[in-house]
Amino acid sequence: MEIEVKLKQLLTERKMKQVELSNLTGLTQRTISELANNQTERLPKSTLCKIAEALEIEDIRELIDFKN
Repeated sequence: MEIEVKLKQLLTERKMKQVELSNLTGLTQRTISELANNQTERLPKSTLCKIAEALEIEDIRELIDFKN
């Protein structure tokens, strides 16, 4: 079992580019890209909170989930 970050799907649904999210959150474009492409091993709480706030997510399961 692994954790899946559903950021790419969320950005597509909201018609938002990674650079826009980077500007809204103050996170680097590289960080956003790595999360969107599930290429990161660490998921810092502060990063997840910034993304959730920018995308107005109230349930963390919209952003991350378990994948078999």
